[in-house]
Amino acid sequence: MIKGLAITPPIIGRIAIGRLVQKQDKWVPEKDDSFTLTTQIQQKSGWLLHPLHQHYCQGQEHAKLRAIPVRVLFNDTELNLRADYSAFDRQTGRPLCVGNGESARRMTAQGVEDVACPGPERCPFGSQQGCKLYGRLNLYVEGQEDELGSFMFRTTGYNSVRTLAARLKYFEAASGGLTRYLPLTLRLRAKSTTQSYRTPVFYVDLTLRDNQSLAEAISTARQLALQDEQAGVDVMAMEQAARQCLLNGQFEDMDEEVPMLLEEFSPPAEEETSQTPVIPPNRRLQPRATPLTGKLGKGATASPA
Repeated sequence: MIKGLAITPPIIGRIAIGRLVQKQDKWVPEKDDSFTLTTQIQQKSGWLLHPLHQHYCQGQEHAKLRAIPVRVLFNDTELNLRADYSAFDRQTGRPLCVGNGESARRMTAQGVEDVACPGPERCPFGSQQGCKLYGRLNLYVEGQEDELGSFMFRTTGYNSVRTLAARLKYFEAASGGLTRYLPLTLRLRAKSTTQSYRTPVFYVDLTLRDNQSLAEAISTARQLALQDEQAGVDVMAMEQAARQCLLNGQFEDMDEEVPMLLEEFSPPAEEETSQTPVIPPNRRLQPRATPLTGKLGKGATASPA
């Protein structure tokens, strides 16, 4: 296996809550209140929709896709959802520093070095380079043909990462480590906070299917796991191979992917400011600063979290 190349789960499409639109010869993020399933092909007009998007929108041109039937690829939560603090070089698209709040790997003139990671809000390097929380979730969307392929949902939202991590940990514990077999639904939810000036903030959640109890879902998972075992499918070996592949590289994201990520998740400061709602001075709220302030960012109308 080639060293230094992080081998991630095969991706056949994207799950997004927003899109890039062209304004004055520049592509800028535009917030949305629904999911979009796309292929990995980007055209001049934007990302090409995946056939499953039309399928779940039932052919309605302006239908809002807010729930997607999915399953995860692995039983291990850490393989399904990878989240860390990440800083990228905007000029080259290369990862500069990736950490977990305790330790980080940072690109320096001498190469990659292990350094302490206090988090973006307490790290001078992170503050200067625009470090932020960054999560990646691989999902199997019901109806796709490739059993080992996945759709990738990427987010820099604290609410989405925290909610998804909690759900996956609970499902893993409750099912006895059979998360891969649980029939789940990816849902788009909304909330308002002081940080968002009471405007909607959208985030992603992972729940059971409608009209299905936890006991019923776990019973289904056990039956499916038994079928795989009888068929000779070695899930534990597959997960071990996935861990080795992810650890094979210095950083997970490839250089060719990063520029698109920066466009989609990290708009320039002036674009972020232009989306902030104007609040009269006599009504402006002054939220108490907390350790989450740096992760949640500025309040923006209907901004995905």
